[in-house]
Amino acid sequence: MYIRRTITEAINNVSKHFPVILITGPRQIGKTTCLRHCAAPERRYVTLDDPQARELAIDDPKLFLQRFSPPVLIDEIQYAPQLLPLIKMAVDTGANKGDYWLTDSQQFHLMEGVSESLAGRVGVLRMLGFSYAEMIETPDASLPFMPSQTILHSGRNPMTLSQLYERIWRGCFPAIVTDKNMDRDLFYSSYVQTYLQRDVKVLVNVGNELAFMKFLRGAAARTGQLLNISELGRDAGVTHNTAKKWLSVLETSGLVYLLQPYYSNLTKRLVKTPKLYFLDTALAAYLTQWTSPETLEAGAANGAFFETWAMAEIIKSYWHHGKTAPLYFYRDTDQREVDLLIVQNGEISPVEFKKTAMPSKSDIRHFAALKKLNLPIRHGAVVCLSDSAMPITQDVTAINVAQI
Repeated sequence: MYIRRTITEAINNVSKHFPVILITGPRQIGKTTCLRHCAAPERRYVTLDDPQARELAIDDPKLFLQRFSPPVLIDEIQYAPQLLPLIKMAVDTGANKGDYWLTDSQQFHLMEGVSESLAGRVGVLRMLGFSYAEMIETPDASLPFMPSQTILHSGRNPMTLSQLYERIWRGCFPAIVTDKNMDRDLFYSSYVQTYLQRDVKVLVNVGNELAFMKFLRGAAARTGQLLNISELGRDAGVTHNTAKKWLSVLETSGLVYLLQPYYSNLTKRLVKTPKLYFLDTALAAYLTQWTSPETLEAGAANGAFFETWAMAEIIKSYWHHGKTAPLYFYRDTDQREVDLLIVQNGEISPVEFKKTAMPSKSDIRHFAALKKLNLPIRHGAVVCLSDSAMPITQDVTAINVAQI
């Protein structure tokens, strides 16, 4: 079963403007499947997961590109970065728009080569697992999230508490979404082992897999919280520098997202530590051993997982439209915090995440602190479990999480 992806439009658009497009994202989130559905019949396909193809690409990249001439889709390009200079030469000698489609699951090292070889010649798109809009098969109805535009999504049925935590617990990987009978624990167990064996050992020399697993679980347990890299390293029994390197691997692999604080030189009393979010809540729930949607919803981390799921949906709404996510959060030394600031055109749209069906004015009391930033404040939102969109104040609306 193929579910149309929101990023399809961005792929077709970028392919009209660049000779090379690169789709990056974690393994098994549907990059290749999506591109093959977008591709015309004449586009060749080759994956560097194939040992023979990989050997040819590494040993004789020129012959490889003659055999797989454009238009071509080259899957897992990170295994043969030797191809990049030759693709650059092909582009510089008259390649057509969209001739080379590339995918990458390990952008940690590859992006440096892309920047050096293909600067100005490649359009880069970031892709994650299914969004909620895609799961309910309305990808074209979704837009990059803005509180002032949520009326466009008002036709979606609101999610109930049990429906939401079922989605949080099962996750957004295509193998899980498209097969209701897929054993969720077996899938994530296999995914973690594959990730350790295929990616982490390539990206960084992890001498102690047990310590890395402790680090991975520690990061999952802290989703939705301020990042404390020293604490993460201490719990895993590794140095600060090692923990920092491992976190960079998680981030560049597309497994976690670091939401940066918004601050300026005029507001020195603001906290400058990022917040950590897992981009697939089910992976985080598996690593922290929540055994069912019901235990997760009733557990101490239920609010953090609610916030993490909503943040991931908002990130997808930007990345899958080919846009940079202009997302930040606010926190000052007086402990006043606003979960999310969407900053566009010099204006701020504040958002709060609350696991409640009845949000109130007290939930947005810290919005007033944003005045010190001296930027216009646009319409805000409380993302929650309300039955329908309803005003909290003239400038803030409560919306059901399904409307993101």
